Amino acid sequence: MVVAEELHFGRAAEALGIAQPPLSQAIQRLERELGVELFDRSRRQIALTTAGRLLLGEARALLAAEERARGLMRMVRDGRLGTLRAGVPPDTPATVLQALLRRLADRLPAVDVDLHELTTGEQVRMLAEARLDVGLVHHPVDDADLLFGPPARVRLGVVLPRASPLATADRLTLADLAGHDLILAPRATAPGWYDHVLDVCRRHGFTPGRVRHARDPEFVLGLVLAGRGVTVEAQHAVRREPRVTWRPIVDHPLHRVVSAAWSAQAPHPAAEHFARIAAETLGEPSRDPMEVPALDAERPWSVVFARQPVIG
Repeated sequence: MVVAEELHFGRAAEALGIAQPPLSQAIQRLERELGVELFDRSRRQIALTTAGRLLLGEARALLAAEERARGLMRMVRDGRLGTLRAGVPPDTPATVLQALLRRLADRLPAVDVDLHELTTGEQVRMLAEARLDVGLVHHPVDDADLLFGPPARVRLGVVLPRASPLATADRLTLADLAGHDLILAPRATAPGWYDHVLDVCRRHGFTPGRVRHARDPEFVLGLVLAGRGVTVEAQHAVRREPRVTWRPIVDHPLHRVVSAAWSAQAPHPAAEHFARIAAETLGEPSRDPMEVPALDAERPWSVVFARQPVIG
């Protein structure tokens, strides 16, 4: 293309930053490969032959297509194209999930995020088996084959029935829970987290009489309402159930640390982008309008019905 545009081997070589002899040899090899003459060298100034003029048009299209192909590969390499199989914990709030998906769509528009609801244990296994590209896991996770993104810390408090005597306090210590059972997700869902919670509770004076297992958030709240125990959760867990309440724990000994995790052996090019966006989203305060009453509210919500006119 450069020789055809310059119609001078010396100027073309200078424009390409190479010596003239290698350029002349490259053109001759191309002519031999194609079996045609591309340049008419019989005159003082070279000119394109019919074959040369036709090839020039094709060459421009070929090089443009090559640049598009390289651009697509750069997008794949940089994590801006392709399918990303991502795992999120079952307890991820709807508003957080909405914000995460919206940001991923805005910043990685060429990436198709295939989202799966999975516990930390399930995610770690699927990452090891290459059935998942990235996941949001609850720490601690001890796995040398995984890389982790920036962590987000979510403060946990105690979830208990609003009618409980403990609900009259603005905040609780873990020792205040003595005599209660503790409701946790089964250990297999997140072994490191399960052990960490029990260890922190014991060190702060609360040894549960029994640990009851429940995975589904509604089932957890049902057990709390039935007086079968208390649980430790983020404040958003009680927003849609006015019969339970949330109380912070003195000195905040329990935080749920969440971060993205992905394989160190064969990382997906979009994994780090997902990790940064997830940390940014999880680290933001919730804007959910379905906020629970203030912590000092002692009574359940009131339900007020408008008075209907009497007919007849």
